[in-house]
Amino acid sequence: MPQTKTIKRHADLVDRMAGTLGLDLEEKVYAGQLDPETLCDAILRCTGCSDPEGCEAWMARQTAPVDATPLMCRNGEVFAALTAGRRI
Repeated sequence: MPQTKTIKRHADLVDRMAGTLGLDLEEKVYAGQLDPETLCDAILRCTGCSDPEGCEAWMARQTAPVDATPLMCRNGEVFAALTAGRRI
């Protein structure tokens, strides 16, 4: 089980990635489009990433909302579904 510091870091990465895509995860949860358990699963999936620094660097290079996550993102399908307006 990941440590609290690791979980917090990856929760931030998931939230920042969503923002990079122009998504507001809190809004998606309140609207019923994103199940809170799915969000928790996404954070835990992110903790398994082998290159969080690469993720941070990729996000830092983006200047506007982007259409998709980088290929390395373990939550690409989750973000794609939310971007398409699907409930997950």
